[in-house]
Amino acid sequence: MKRLLILAMLAAPAAQASYKCTDKSGRTHIGDTPPAQCAEVTMYEVSRSGTVLRTIEPSLTGEQAKAKQEEVARRKEQEKQAAEQRRKDIALLSTYGSEKDIDTSREINLKPIDARIKSAQDRMVAVEKRQKQLDEEMEFYKAGSSKTGGKSKGPPAQLTQDVEHAKAEKAGLEKSIVAYQKEMVEVRDRFDNDKKRWVALKEMQREGKLDLRSPQEIEAAKKAMEQGRPPPRR
Repeated sequence: MKRLLILAMLAAPAAQASYKCTDKSGRTHIGDTPPAQCAEVTMYEVSRSGTVLRTIEPSLTGEQAKAKQEEVARRKEQEKQAAEQRRKDIALLSTYGSEKDIDTSREINLKPIDARIKSAQDRMVAVEKRQKQLDEEMEFYKAGSSKTGGKSKGPPAQLTQDVEHAKAEKAGLEKSIVAYQKEMVEVRDRFDNDKKRWVALKEMQREGKLDLRSPQEIEAAKKAMEQGRPPPRR
């Protein structure tokens, strides 16, 4: 019996609640049931004393629901990008102590690529020399065919295969050299960008404007200050 009485007392405020909203024209509507004029605006369930018991958001149209989903997706993408940038910034500051360190790391990364380019270029010289020899042999057979009125059997099959192989190898080397050179540019650009970002971060540090805490850490510190507690240690 006592339990039923307690439940009835808890349910009483809800039974006495009313619904209130202000429509788009600025008019206030109140009712024991949700007023029809509140369908497209935020509505509040309030007690008889005026205490807001809960907030009831309006039902979204198809377009509004789509726009909200797009906004949520956009916000999540921004948060993802911000988290990734934060991760990179922390790694950048912990990896390099000076601009010279970045320059040294750049040269270390460029050295093996440069070695591959030189190796390919050296091989290219050898292939071109071999091509010249093969071309001279082909000319020999062409000249012999011309002298015999075109009745020559032509160059040996192996010579023809060697010529094609040399052409293919040269084309592959040219492609590799272009790829290596592109890689060199990309590495330089990456380190140049890292260097610019590192300098900017250091400047922000000196000015006291750099905060690499996560949003969760910032929120926790804010709550701690509001409650008069020391902020959590990182």
